[in-house]
Amino acid sequence: MTEELKEVGVNVGHRRVSRLMRENRITVERTRKFKATTDTDHTLNIAPNLLDRDFKADQPNQKWAGDISYIWTRGGGLYLAVILDLHFRRIIGWTVSNRMKRDLAIRVLKMAIAFRAPPKGCTLHSDRGSQYCSHDYQKILRQHGLKASMSGKGNCYDNAAVETFFKTIKAELIWRRSSATRRQTEMAIFEYINGFYNLRRRHSASGWKSPVAFERKVA
Repeated sequence: MTEELKEVGVNVGHRRVSRLMRENRITVERTRKFKATTDTDHTLNIAPNLLDRDFKADQPNQKWAGDISYIWTRGGGLYLAVILDLHFRRIIGWTVSNRMKRDLAIRVLKMAIAFRAPPKGCTLHSDRGSQYCSHDYQKILRQHGLKASMSGKGNCYDNAAVETFFKTIKAELIWRRSSATRRQTEMAIFEYINGFYNLRRRHSASGWKSPVAFERKVA
């Protein structure tokens, strides 16, 4: 909030912003309980944790991170799958489905590859769910020279960057639209990611700049 005000020419500090928010009853949406989406009950091969909680990347297409999260809607549940470029904190692939199947992870992977054409050696981190460990998913990674990296069992902190995105989109969008249908939620997610998160949403990891502004700064 403070950075947004400074951008439009209002010279104000964090303490004053905090006080004004309290006086005007502007509150922060808190994290709620979540539904587990990781299916680790399988015998598929698990990749080592190459990322090792190092979420900083010196350049684009060096480190990606992906995950799947459950979203409740009035018309039933949705599963949102995303891939995040850790350099710009930009969503480079996303898709939704009413089923959490292998093709959900594969669709978002193909979208990110088509959009970015990553060089060989790019690391793609995920949890150790069956979608990411599947032979078809791993085959696509090998075909494009991507290195698989996976979190420790049941350790959400190993993929904290994507977990933070899910908490953000739910607090800023999903929980404010509790009466929305699946279709309405899908359209809202599209507008949020492409019209706000990737363009204007500020991130502490990039010095409180948006992905686009940070990209211009380092270009």
